[in-house]
Amino acid sequence: MWAVVESGSQAEQVGRLLIAVFVVLALPALPFGGYLVYPFMILTTWFHEMGHGLAALALGQEFDQLMIFPNGSGVAAMRVDNEISPFASALISAGGPLGPVLVGAAMIIASAHERLWRPALWVTAGAIFASVIAYVRSPVGFAILPLVAAALSLAAWKAPAGIVRFTLQFLGMLGALSMLRDFNYLFTEEIVLGNERMLSDTGQIEQALFLPHWVWAALILGVSVLIIGASLKYALSEKRRIPARAKLPANVLQFKRTSDRRGN
Repeated sequence: MWAVVESGSQAEQVGRLLIAVFVVLALPALPFGGYLVYPFMILTTWFHEMGHGLAALALGQEFDQLMIFPNGSGVAAMRVDNEISPFASALISAGGPLGPVLVGAAMIIASAHERLWRPALWVTAGAIFASVIAYVRSPVGFAILPLVAAALSLAAWKAPAGIVRFTLQFLGMLGALSMLRDFNYLFTEEIVLGNERMLSDTGQIEQALFLPHWVWAALILGVSVLIIGASLKYALSEKRRIPARAKLPANVLQFKRTSDRRGN
């Protein structure tokens, strides 16, 4: 039987990523799809809010806690110096929408290197566990995130290589496509969270750097597309083609066994 595509070829890599995209986009439309996609919605919120928190830490500020609510929204509580520069403040705000994209791109790149498949899942699971201990302070976060981390740990430990790779690609596309989920939010200046009106991420950037929020939304969207495009170009390059493992025909193995018996 002839294979539709050559094992390990670029066409196979594209196909795998397209399947990952289909699964990410199709899950909500399936029966009970809302329940199936819910842990991944919480995970993308975790990516987003950790992006804010880690950006704050990188700029010398304090990250206190991360709250994730049942509807999938979240908030990162930080203590920011009043004397912080407007540019630094804008970077912290941009860390949220860019966080999932950067993580997704890193996972897509890692999927091109077999030696990184399992370590990437272990690192992701470890980061989730560590954040639950250090920062997460909400029932939804406590309930869902450890289960996601445990599932990733189990996949990294026991799953066949193909499942490990697909899991990595699925998570990468989940992060990459978060820009679609956040599209309306990016172009919204204010939101209501917990009956409290507050600036969105791009609204906060507008407040810090003056240009309209929709300009920053378009810029973040454009940067996200470039990052994901570059990661896909890297992962799908023929230079990083993963060769198929050769399997000897059964008659060759039989011949060797027969030879061994004759030698005795």
